[in-house]
Amino acid sequence: MTTATATRTPAQFARARRWKAFRQFCHDFTTYRAGMVGLIFLVVVGIIAILAPVIAPSWMLDVTKIGEPDKFAPPSAEHLFGTDNQGRELWVRMVWGAQSSLLVGLAATAMSMVIGTIVGMAAGHFTGWVGGLLMRVIDFFLVLPSLILAIVLSSVLERGTLTIIIAIGLTSWAGTARVVRAQTLTVESRDYIRRSRVLGAGHWHILTKHVLPGVLPLVLANTTLMVGSAIIAESTLAFLGLGDPLTQSWGTVLKNATDASSASNGYWWYILIPGLAILFVVLAFTLIGRAVENILNPTLRKR
Repeated sequence: MTTATATRTPAQFARARRWKAFRQFCHDFTTYRAGMVGLIFLVVVGIIAILAPVIAPSWMLDVTKIGEPDKFAPPSAEHLFGTDNQGRELWVRMVWGAQSSLLVGLAATAMSMVIGTIVGMAAGHFTGWVGGLLMRVIDFFLVLPSLILAIVLSSVLERGTLTIIIAIGLTSWAGTARVVRAQTLTVESRDYIRRSRVLGAGHWHILTKHVLPGVLPLVLANTTLMVGSAIIAESTLAFLGLGDPLTQSWGTVLKNATDASSASNGYWWYILIPGLAILFVVLAFTLIGRAVENILNPTLRKR
């Protein structure tokens, strides 16, 4: 053992071990071609969403500033993705819609994961009436249709992006909580947890120092899979008219296309392009989630 290694503190050892595990994870992830394809695609979409004000200035969405509108123009060299019912370039709406859809998907998933992780860990850690009560709450949200509850919340609260994030986040955490509870029970059955209790470790120490690191890989894998579901939920709520009509999103584009009877009138690009955008983004998150799950789950990795 070298002198530098001998003088390391336990915290430094822990950081070095985490950094080594992270580098190994990145190396393993690069071996999954499908996951890399999904990641590259999402990085491109993310860059486009971030640079939306530069790529497509907001004035291009203003009907009064685009000159003489060319309504329902099909895709061509002049109109890359065609135009909508107001003569606006569809590619401009898609660029701004990517910003809104990704924001809602990521934020709603983060809220759902935080709630599900906390409730699931608590339900698995605490015994007696506390754990039983938490399980009944989880079961209640599991049997309640999340989309119906999200529609109710979106109808009651003021319309806007924040409302959709809250509606999706508060209705989609139960599945994560159930999985985290099962993993918590598995982690707490190990010997080092029992030794910690014997040495006088409290609930907070056990949950944060031992249980959370044990369930975190499962949470991360579940998070990547949940983002796609959140984007679909956001598109569904916007399609039903529960989103902010002033905010561009792919669901809003689909709603406008339906209101204009695009399917029956032959305006195929108005429906096909936003539909494919949702499909490809959800597929990309799914590919990443499957790759992460295969890496973090020893059983799947052996297969």
